[in-house]
Amino acid sequence: MHALHGMRTQVLAGILITACLLSIQVQAHDVEKELFLVVEKDEVIASNTKLGRFDRLELGPREKIVDYKVANAVAVVVTNRRFAAYGVLHGGWNSRRTHPEERLVSLEVADYSATVLTSDRILNYSGRSGAWSETKR
Repeated sequence: MHALHGMRTQVLAGILITACLLSIQVQAHDVEKELFLVVEKDEVIASNTKLGRFDRLELGPREKIVDYKVANAVAVVVTNRRFAAYGVLHGGWNSRRTHPEERLVSLEVADYSATVLTSDRILNYSGRSGAWSETKR
């Protein structure tokens, strides 16, 4: 009888550990949709549902949108003059200027992160801290 009780305890412990691991795994990849973009002719409006605010990115004269992408909690707008990123935790737009003759190769956004690949460099944006980082290619 004692051996049966020990076996039941081990099975229950195994089930509990498995359930905890599955819960952690789901939570790690479960980022709610908290950011939406409204793209207008002369501005882009970030709708940040996490902080309950709207932040505007005003486009300058002759500034044109080349590409943009939005994920659950981060967005990047690429214009002919700059890379502008927005993260829901940080709030507000953060821009980096393009280099002369620099061409956009690819743009990827996911959850709280973004990567911009250009002809000259690789740029990363952290939507958690609101910071850009970059390296030359």
